[in-house]
Amino acid sequence: MYVNVHEGTGSPVNTRRKFLQSATSLAIGASLPATAADSRIKTSSVTDTEPTTRVSLNGLWQFHLDSGKVGQTNGWYQQNQATDSWQDVIVPHTWQVGQESAEYFGTAWYRRQLDVPRDWRDQTVRIEFEGVFHSATAWLNGSEVGKHLRKGYTAFEFDITHLLHPGASNLLAVMVNSDFDSRMLPRGHSSDWTHDGGIYRPVTVLITPRIYIARVDVDAVPDLANGFANVDISVVIRNSSDREFKGRLSVHAIEEETGLTVLEGSDENPVEIAPVAQITRSLPTFKIEKPKLWHFDAPNLYSLTVALGGTGGGHEFTTTFGIRSIEAKDGSFWLNGERIGLMGVERMAGSNPNYGMVEPASWIEHDHGDLKNLNCVFTRVHWPQDKRVLDYCDRHGIFIQTEVPTWGPDTFKDMKDEPDPEIMQNGLEQLQEMIARDRNHPCIFSWGLCNEINGQNPSAYKFAKQMYEEAKRLNPRRLRSYASNSLQRNADNDVAKLMDFIEWNEYYESWYPGTSEDLRRNLEEIHQAFPDKPIVISEYGWCACTPDRPEGDSRRVRVLRDHTRVCRETKFVGGLIFFCYNDYRTHIGDQGTGVMKQRIHGVVDLFGSRKPSYSALREESSPVESLECSGNPNLFSVTVRTRNSVPAYTVNGYKLRGILYGFANIPLECREASLSTLKPGESTSVPLQFKEKEGATRVEFDVVRPTGFSAMTTVWMP
Repeated sequence: MYVNVHEGTGSPVNTRRKFLQSATSLAIGASLPATAADSRIKTSSVTDTEPTTRVSLNGLWQFHLDSGKVGQTNGWYQQNQATDSWQDVIVPHTWQVGQESAEYFGTAWYRRQLDVPRDWRDQTVRIEFEGVFHSATAWLNGSEVGKHLRKGYTAFEFDITHLLHPGASNLLAVMVNSDFDSRMLPRGHSSDWTHDGGIYRPVTVLITPRIYIARVDVDAVPDLANGFANVDISVVIRNSSDREFKGRLSVHAIEEETGLTVLEGSDENPVEIAPVAQITRSLPTFKIEKPKLWHFDAPNLYSLTVALGGTGGGHEFTTTFGIRSIEAKDGSFWLNGERIGLMGVERMAGSNPNYGMVEPASWIEHDHGDLKNLNCVFTRVHWPQDKRVLDYCDRHGIFIQTEVPTWGPDTFKDMKDEPDPEIMQNGLEQLQEMIARDRNHPCIFSWGLCNEINGQNPSAYKFAKQMYEEAKRLNPRRLRSYASNSLQRNADNDVAKLMDFIEWNEYYESWYPGTSEDLRRNLEEIHQAFPDKPIVISEYGWCACTPDRPEGDSRRVRVLRDHTRVCRETKFVGGLIFFCYNDYRTHIGDQGTGVMKQRIHGVVDLFGSRKPSYSALREESSPVESLECSGNPNLFSVTVRTRNSVPAYTVNGYKLRGILYGFANIPLECREASLSTLKPGESTSVPLQFKEKEGATRVEFDVVRPTGFSAMTTVWMP
C-alpha cells in the first residue's frame, strides 16, 4: 500500500536507503502529513537495493569504412584481426562530417576492448546504444549478440551477460549500415535532412542484479477541481536468472526543486516472476496533494524511484515526471484548464558541420537556449531526438512533438490500397520504441505519426490510421497527430480527420502558389471541415530552395509577419510553428557541397549566426504584444500589453527588468518590478525609478519569464 504525503508538509529526503528499507500498512488513497506517516511506516524484510551501475563506452574506438561489404565475411568482429588500417575515432561518431567520407552512405565498422571486472560475473550486463544510424549488428568476443535494423533514431540494448569473459578484456564490434533503404522509415531518398551514419549517440554498459526493473511508465494527471493529482505507475520487471523470484515493490517520489517527499511506501502485493521471464506490474493509482503543475513557464518536475527488493537483493530505477493536463477540445488547446495559443519554431538537428548528428551537450544547450530566447514554447521534430534534447525541454519549458520519421509522399510510392507490410511494421516498431523511451517526459505535447504523406492517398491513410490506433493503445492520455500537406482541397477526405487535432504544413507564397489571402480562405475551409478541432500550422516560412526563389531574408520576414497576422485574425488557429530555426544539412541540399550540403530555410545559418529574421521571429512569438515606456530615469512608466491571439496565454510570475547603461556601454544599475498576472489582451503599467540619473546613455527594458528568459525587449534613449 502507499503513504501519500501532502505537498509542502513532507520533510526533505534523508537517505534513499532509509526509504528502501521501509514499507507501510496504510490503505490506498490515504493521505497524511509526513509526521503522521513516519509513525506508521513499518520495517519490511526487503533487503537493500542498488541503482543500475552505468559505465560509459564513449571515447576511443577503432573505425573502418567497408565500401566493399567484406567485413563480415573476413571476420572483422574476431579478436585476432589485424587493425593497422583502422582509424582511431571518438564515439559518439559519424563519418559524414569528414570531408572525404561526407558523401559515403553504406557499411562501416567500430571496434573496442571492454575490460570486465570479475564482480560482474553474478550480474546482468546490458549494452545500451542511444542511437545508431540506421542499422547495427553487434558481436562480443566473436559471437553475435544482436541486431537493430532500419531504425536509426530510437535507443536499443543487448544483453551480453552470457558472452562476457569476467576478469579479462573483451572485444566489442559493431557493424553499421546507412544505405538508403526502401524497407524502412524514412523510406529510400524520401526524407529532407542529413543521413549521418555511425554510432552517433552515447553508448553505455548497464550492470544490474539478475532480477531488475527495465522500465517505469508514469502517467500523472491533475484533478484541477479537487486540488490533487492522480499518478499511475507501470513497472516492467525482468528475471534473467534460472530461479523463480519473489519480492516487493516500493515507491518514493520527491519534488526536484525542494527535495520534499510527496510519496513514500510499498505495494503489499508480492511480485512473483518465473525464471527467464518478464512481467508488467501496474500499481494502484495514488494521489499527490496540491501538486506543482508543469507549465512551459513553470517547468516543475518530480523524481520517482521504484525499488524491487527480495531475499536475493534488489534493484531500483529512477525516472523524472511532471504533472500537467493537455486537452484538445472546443476547437482549442487547454493546458491545466487554461485555454492557450502556442507558438514556436522547429530546429533541424545535426546541421552544424562541426558536429553533424554527434551534437555535444553544449551545442544542444546553445540551440535550445536560442529557441527559448525566440519565445519558442512549442516545437516539433521530424524524428526521435537525443534524450538530452527532451531533458532540456523538460527543465526549461518547451512543448515538443516528436515524430516517427515517416516523411514525404514517396513513402507510399507504388503502393495501392494498402501500405507495404514491411513499411507498416517498421513504422509501428519505431513508434513503440519512441514511446517506450520518452513517454515520461512532460515536455512531450503529442506523438507525431507522419509528415507530408498525402493523407488522401489510400495506403498513406491506412498507415496513419493504424499508427494512430497503436499510439492511443500505448499512451492513451497523450495527443496524437500528423503534419498534413494535403488540406488545400477536399480536407474532409484527409486522414487528418482521425487525429486529435489538425496539423497543416502551410507554404503559400513558397511551395504553394498563391498569397496570404489564399491562406485565409484555405484556413476557413479547414475549420469548416473540422470545427471542433484546433488547427496547428505545423510548418510555414520561406525556403530559398529553387532557382525561382533566391535567398532573401526580407522575404522571410514578410512571409512570417503576413501569415502570422492572418492566422491570428482567424481566431481558431491554436498553434504556430515556424520552419525553421536553422539552415539545415540535408542529402538533397541545393546549396553547398560535402559536409556543407544544405537548404537555406532558417533564421540562423549552419553555425548559429543570426539573420535579421531572427529578431522578427522573436517579436512575433512573444506573448507580449507591446512594451512601451515614457519618462526618464527619474521615473519611468512602463506599459506591458499581452496578445489576445496566438501566442496567447496567461502571463503569470513575470518581471519587468530595466538596466541603465552609461558611457562606454557600462551597465550601471539594474531595477526590477513584479508584473501582475495578465490574461490574454490585458495590460498593466509599472513605475520604475533609477538612482543613477546623470550620464545615462540608454535603458534596456525586458519582460522576463519566470524561467529567466526574456520575452520582450525595448530600449529608451535620452
